[in-house]
Amino acid sequence: MDLIYHTFFFALFSLTVISLAYDPDTLQDLCVADRTSGIKVNGFTCKPESNITATDFFFAGIGKPAVVNNTVGSVVTGANVEKISGLNTLGVSLARIDYAPGGLNPPHTHPRATEVIFVLEGELDVGFITTANKHFAKTVKKGEVFVFPRGLVHYQKNNNKVKPASVISAFNSQLPGTQSIAATLFTATPTVPDHVLTKTFQIGTKEIEKIKSKLAPKKS
Repeated sequence: MDLIYHTFFFALFSLTVISLAYDPDTLQDLCVADRTSGIKVNGFTCKPESNITATDFFFAGIGKPAVVNNTVGSVVTGANVEKISGLNTLGVSLARIDYAPGGLNPPHTHPRATEVIFVLEGELDVGFITTANKHFAKTVKKGEVFVFPRGLVHYQKNNNKVKPASVISAFNSQLPGTQSIAATLFTATPTVPDHVLTKTFQIGTKEIEKIKSKLAPKKS
């Protein structure tokens, strides 16, 4: 019964997002992404229809929890046009987010999409901040939904220090884009000048360098 409930709800959830698609409407039945093409367009060029297969519309990567082994305690597994070529021009995508106990999906934005999360397991403290600097926050549990409006800074944190949590996210874009606030400012290439960061955050250069060292990508 629990499986039937989740299947029905997720189908309804996905159809709602599809009906509110933000990306431009498609002008043909299919435009499967040809990611090998060197031609740059707003999206991807279409693969020849004779080369399209059912595999272009399939992805099995969000069926199981991801292994979380980073310092923030969360992993995002995208199911967007970069993973599913058949999503090209359709204006929708999904992601799965897995959180370790106490894990955080740090403050970030999606410049091209609204996000709707459906809690698969656990309990999360979530919120977003408007351009008027108003904070909307709520605790969401298994089976519940929360919406993050397009372009606004938002976050999710697993408030359980013992058990993991997971959500499915739906977007009204084939490739919503993600900008993590901290990583954007402190790990950009070329770097944002220290004098800009010290003035912005009202801290010294030593503190800036310390933050940069903590956020720098780990060398393999």
